[in-house]
Amino acid sequence: MAKTRTQEQRSIDPAAQQMLIRADQLGLGTAFTRAEQMAACPIGVGSSSGICCKNCFMGPCRLVKEGQVGVCGATMETVAARNLARAVAAGSAAHSDHGRDVAFTLLATAEGQAQGYQIRDEVKLEAVARKFGIPTANRTKEEIAKDVANKAIAQFGQQKGELLYIKTAPKKRQELWRKYGVVPRGIDREVVDVLHRTHMGDDQDSEHILRGAIRCALADGWGGSMIATDLSDILFGTPKPRVGQVNLGVLKDDEVNIVLHGHEPTLSEMIVAAASEPELIEYAKSKGAKGINLAGICCTSNEILLRQGVPSAGNFLHQELALLTGAVEAMVVDVQCIMQALPNLAEKFHTKFITTSPKVKITGGTHIEFDEHKALDQAREIVRLAIDNYPNRGSIEIPNIVNDIVPGFSHEYINYMLGGSYRASFRPLNDAIMSGRIRGVAADVGCNNPRVTQDKSHEFLVRELLKNDVLLVQTGCGAIAAAKYGYSVGEAAMEFAGPGLREVCEATGMPPVLHMGSCVDNTRILTVLTQMAEEGGLGDDISDVPAVGLAPEWMSEKALAIGVYAAASGVYVIFGIDSPVGASDEVTKVMSETWEKVLGGKMEFVQTDEEILQKTLAHIDAKRAALGLPVYDPNKFGRSGDARVNELFKNVNVNAELLYGGVK
Repeated sequence: MAKTRTQEQRSIDPAAQQMLIRADQLGLGTAFTRAEQMAACPIGVGSSSGICCKNCFMGPCRLVKEGQVGVCGATMETVAARNLARAVAAGSAAHSDHGRDVAFTLLATAEGQAQGYQIRDEVKLEAVARKFGIPTANRTKEEIAKDVANKAIAQFGQQKGELLYIKTAPKKRQELWRKYGVVPRGIDREVVDVLHRTHMGDDQDSEHILRGAIRCALADGWGGSMIATDLSDILFGTPKPRVGQVNLGVLKDDEVNIVLHGHEPTLSEMIVAAASEPELIEYAKSKGAKGINLAGICCTSNEILLRQGVPSAGNFLHQELALLTGAVEAMVVDVQCIMQALPNLAEKFHTKFITTSPKVKITGGTHIEFDEHKALDQAREIVRLAIDNYPNRGSIEIPNIVNDIVPGFSHEYINYMLGGSYRASFRPLNDAIMSGRIRGVAADVGCNNPRVTQDKSHEFLVRELLKNDVLLVQTGCGAIAAAKYGYSVGEAAMEFAGPGLREVCEATGMPPVLHMGSCVDNTRILTVLTQMAEEGGLGDDISDVPAVGLAPEWMSEKALAIGVYAAASGVYVIFGIDSPVGASDEVTKVMSETWEKVLGGKMEFVQTDEEILQKTLAHIDAKRAALGLPVYDPNKFGRSGDARVNELFKNVNVNAELLYGGVK
């Protein structure tokens, strides 16, 4: 049994600490306490505990030492590769299925059969249509949307050829994929291919197994997830910056609180619409509430935050903590990252726990199965259930902790931000990297994990990378983490950014940390890297760009799928905590050395935050050197812009004569 930790060891977030104290006082368990009470199974984690194969019932076979084989003769390398590939297949299936659902919603909308939905971004619709080779001239938006939706749906079942989005990658990247034999043929086909080849008695060469995992992951990153992002933009609008708020303090003590948790925006967008209807607001007032307050958890939170401004109550490990406030009338969930502990915890308070997906039913919850054909009526039903539950509140405790955030940095907006409508381009960003004002770019993404201190790794890496003039882009729970500590607003550049990055932020008005969306929106990062490579000056492929991907607190199979498709796209990807394939030196070598040699990207697992930081900076500097760019020098910049004026105000009794030279 692991040692009980202090609240500070469980989380660096003061709001989380307050709720964990409340949980202890009430004698209620959380993921944090369960992680302490249950030692992790030693099989399959790290370099010394071995690996386990459960792919047939001659075992399970535990392989703990070099040369040991399973009953069938499977080696440690084969087992490690199979386990990783199966995790990648599961993660790819989850994110890609999200894209499939959005595609069917778009189709129903185009056919006039989806209640409450509309095509909000016609510009994005036409852009996606062009990618798909669909004509747009003299056609209605509904006609175009129907063709786009059907084309997207066909990508899942396609059996031959190449996925359509592959041709949007840099030309050099496409050639590498074709040469290595990893271009996805169809999204579902690649998931099935991995599950087949990892069955007992099939693929038994670790490098070849991992090649299948790459193709499957690419089917997600350049297929299902990219479809999810693009089609969500069409339906709900392409994000642009807006001011929002994060952390548990967004819950209201005098309003009906509805928390939306999961990953798919289709239902949550309708609940946002329903909750703003005057009739339901008046109904809430009739029950004694001042109104209806919505808040998000996890990636649904990111979706409605960046498009609708709905505040975020927190990231993955906040889902139980929100219930512990006693102020949540209803928690509404769809898919992914939803803890089974939630219904039992909800019963300890008055909270209605509502599942909505046909794929997800949780014992103890109320199930209202979502149907896009009657989505708004279902949303109204859910909002009414929450309102009716408001009088049943007991004692509540809401942490008075809220932080501002500016989310909504889609790749389209970044393009516009850097050049305006006159000359929108990534040239200013490339120039800033080439000059050394920006040392490089890091994507800090991914989950929380209760076996490490919540947000600690995210916060440390963001803080230290900003200090070193590294521009941060973020998605998912990592993006919410950064916002909780003040990094995702424009003013953060003055306090946290290095001198060169600060100048760039001053010139553009952007935060030094760009919130780009939910986990599926990691595809926006792929697009940004592609546009940077194609803009010129930073090589001609993603692998040439001084960029690193980080998942320091990862926990899910989706994270592994993202890591693999990012590495296969040419990115150096670093995971924290520990490696699921650490027992096999051969598999570890394939993922780093072989992948880097063949595809220009690699994937490593590094246990300490300091080592992750140093490896990140070293990689960025090595890429700068390979491009012939100046050696990073923090003393070269920072003497222009607002920083000088601020310094003047600090040190001088400022008046007009001092500023404009009237005094000798």
